[in-house]
Amino acid sequence: MSKRFQVVGWVAVGLVSGVLVSMGFNAVAQRETKLSLPIDELRQFADVYGAIKSNYVETVEDKKLITEAISGMLTGLDPHSAYLDADAFKELQVGTQGEFGGLGLEVGTEDGFVRVVAPIEGTPAEKAGVKAGDLIIKIDEKATKGLPLNDAVKLMRGKPKTTVTLTVSRKGENKPLIFKIVRDVIQIQSVRSKMLEPGYGYIRITQFQEHTVENLVKHFNQLADQGPMKALVLDLRNDPGGLLTGAIGVSAAFLPEKTLVVSTDGRQEDAKRKYFASVGDYHRGRDDPLAKISAQSKKVPMVVLVNSGSASASEIVAGALQDHQRAKILGTQTFGKGSVQTILPLTSNTAIKLTTARYYTPKGQSIQAKGITPDLWVEETADGSIVDRLRVREADLNRHLAGQEPGGAKSKDADKKKADPKSPARSTTTADQKDTKPIEFGSADDYQLQQAMNHLKGKPVATTARPDNS
Repeated sequence: MSKRFQVVGWVAVGLVSGVLVSMGFNAVAQRETKLSLPIDELRQFADVYGAIKSNYVETVEDKKLITEAISGMLTGLDPHSAYLDADAFKELQVGTQGEFGGLGLEVGTEDGFVRVVAPIEGTPAEKAGVKAGDLIIKIDEKATKGLPLNDAVKLMRGKPKTTVTLTVSRKGENKPLIFKIVRDVIQIQSVRSKMLEPGYGYIRITQFQEHTVENLVKHFNQLADQGPMKALVLDLRNDPGGLLTGAIGVSAAFLPEKTLVVSTDGRQEDAKRKYFASVGDYHRGRDDPLAKISAQSKKVPMVVLVNSGSASASEIVAGALQDHQRAKILGTQTFGKGSVQTILPLTSNTAIKLTTARYYTPKGQSIQAKGITPDLWVEETADGSIVDRLRVREADLNRHLAGQEPGGAKSKDADKKKADPKSPARSTTTADQKDTKPIEFGSADDYQLQQAMNHLKGKPVATTARPDNS
């Protein structure tokens, strides 16, 4: 994937994949930090502003210029800081509730086009056959070349039962593919479960939302009610993250009370925090949702499945369970989004999303631009034909933050050079990309799940060496 891959969002959500940490209701100006204004630079800004107002070919409203200046100031920092206008602010809040209107695509921009990161499971886009890596070149009759991501998202939104036509360029196909997709209300079921075989449970979390912890309790208890559990597989593959409280609560379901789950470190004092498996850190209401979970959750042997699509909140859970030796992590290197975004409202319906801290596992390891390294490295297929290592990760994004050790020292891997994308470790033939069927997570053909079951049963696991470029 290109390193020019810039912004990731949800169709009809506009949610950057990652963790929504807090609603920062204190304006930045209220910080007790004295700022010296750069007079020369501000004068230059005023000169450019004046030149545009006087000389641009068309009249430009002051509001538009200021808004675009704010947006550019934030997007120039890192891939996850952003200005949220009224629509984006509303969509971000709706997205965390797990219901929104649209097609069900996670999208981003690459080389001026709209690139599909992944279709959301069970949505119209997935059912129509849209795949990760597809390049959307037209939405209805509108070409996407140079189209801002938010505008593309708005074009794909619409009332349920209406149709949108996507023209897609897919690697390995000689001509564009055309998909006519009926819009629908997207309701993401963030937790799914089933019994793989007697005593062996499977729980998949697709996103960390407001009710994920409650739903986890429901699904775990349903499995536990079927008899003593011998083992559990927790599937976090392709889970882009979500709410920090959800990540802490899921971790707390399997860890002893008051165990350290994750810590953050930033410039401000309130960004230096430790979060524990305690109800006050994962739940804002009166009743503890974990009070009703079966006692088996604290002792059942576990494997956690991850891949390069496991980001942010997923990495927090995997890192906590790994550091406390509560579970074995199986799969491939995770995405590496270990930064904290705080929402700072500007008005009643606009805000900025600003990166304010970095995440650290209980042992103090930085997640940022590195991710979680599995205990058992297992590719997605037996022959390694799935292009997991070619998928975009945090370290591939322009202007991504480097990892840092707590206290400010740069992580050892922060400046590690990325391998040549054409090297054997990363190369995948066109035929592989075209002919390999998408993996149905949790199915009988799920190779990584098969290896997880082997480990839980004490059988040999088909691991491979960790690639140098992962």
